[in-house]
Amino acid sequence: MYINMSEKFYITTPIYYANAKPHIGHAYTTIAADVLARFHDSQGKEVFFSAGLDEHGAKIQKAAENAGKSPQEFVDGIAAEFVGLWEKLGVRNDNFIRTTNSEHKQAVKSVLQTLYDKGAIYKGEYEGMYCVGCEQFKSENELVDGKCPDHGAAPETMKEECYLLKMTEIQKELTERIKSDEFCIKPGRYKNEILSFLEGQKLEDVSISRKNISWGIELPFDGEHTTYVWVDAFLNYLTGLGWDGNAGKLPKEWPADLQLLGKDILRVHATIWPAILLHLGIKLPKNLFVHGHILSGGKKMSKTLGNVISPDEMLEKFGTDGTRYLLLSAGTFGEDVDMTMERMTEKYNADLANGLGNLVSRVVKLGENIEVGMPEKNPVAYGEEMEKLELSGALKKIWDMIDESNKFIAENKPWELAKSDAEKFNRVMAKSTIELYNIAESLRPFMPETAEKIKSALKTKKAEILFPRIK
Repeated sequence: MYINMSEKFYITTPIYYANAKPHIGHAYTTIAADVLARFHDSQGKEVFFSAGLDEHGAKIQKAAENAGKSPQEFVDGIAAEFVGLWEKLGVRNDNFIRTTNSEHKQAVKSVLQTLYDKGAIYKGEYEGMYCVGCEQFKSENELVDGKCPDHGAAPETMKEECYLLKMTEIQKELTERIKSDEFCIKPGRYKNEILSFLEGQKLEDVSISRKNISWGIELPFDGEHTTYVWVDAFLNYLTGLGWDGNAGKLPKEWPADLQLLGKDILRVHATIWPAILLHLGIKLPKNLFVHGHILSGGKKMSKTLGNVISPDEMLEKFGTDGTRYLLLSAGTFGEDVDMTMERMTEKYNADLANGLGNLVSRVVKLGENIEVGMPEKNPVAYGEEMEKLELSGALKKIWDMIDESNKFIAENKPWELAKSDAEKFNRVMAKSTIELYNIAESLRPFMPETAEKIKSALKTKKAEILFPRIK
């Protein structure tokens, strides 16, 4: 099992970079986190789900200038876009942390001072290859043909005065914690990738400040420097819980039970983030779960290729729950998934309009005169899949239930039994009604609006068309 089960469940999305409005990748991760939070809540856990925005750094400063806005005005607009999208997607996060919040900035300063006083941060000089797109220095083995694989651009050679975080001295301890799964990285190939990296070379101390970037948190011990974006960003996972930077007094939700992230930000999450915590003497997160990218037609989405699918486009065509279903059923969570609007339209019609929608319509209409006592508690049919984060596997189990129920109705033909065998008709419809109620309960974490509509239809004996067929 991937998740260490406890009475509480603290889950985070990665903190998204506020240089542009949200895209489908942001929606994918956040919906997955919402589903997991809802599932653990249904199991009686004390759940806290944090998401938010990383709002500092050179790239944002530049984007704001290009937009003719101040950096704060720019990120305020981006934050409104993210919050608005989460509402449209039915995401129910407990906090939306922004790194421009005054409380966050004060906590970051407190941590930086602590690290400096402990000698974990020192003044030096850093020379290396800096990718502006990633806002991080790159080593030769991270480049492909001399370019950043994520941004397709050659990094700039940069040499500057900065403050550095000691990495070498925590390398052995970090390696052991990953090996033992105390700091668990899943799927397993990503654990192996990080261990290969840690065992294959010495970790260099990393720059945690920039001297000529004004849009950032000023170092408390040197006003000429601002905090390098990753250190500022990572601490959101604690400040999002209301933490004030005091390592001796941690929020009750810590450590995080599960942190979701895309594969492009694994290395920094598996090295710099735990390094900060180890220097502070704070427990590491229990689980990092890494997922792949969303492709379209086998290729990364790009405006040039014309294969970009936006969350707004999906919402307009498929609705909230249709979008949630299509994203999470598109492939194995943890792998790259490939989506096109054409394939999603086919799947929507087959699984939602014909499969689930048809079942609800049949059961409610045929059972309008049947009174059935509903089960008090629905047994979880996919608990193991959820613990392993096999989200598409959990959905498949639900759709197996839907298919079986549709098959049962087709074989027993209750519309004919109503005329010839009232007793059998009642038995068939009672069974179908209870099964539909159980399906609705199973759908709740994934498709909360749909689950409520089904239960309401069973109660009122009136079913609206949940998923109209689309072309």
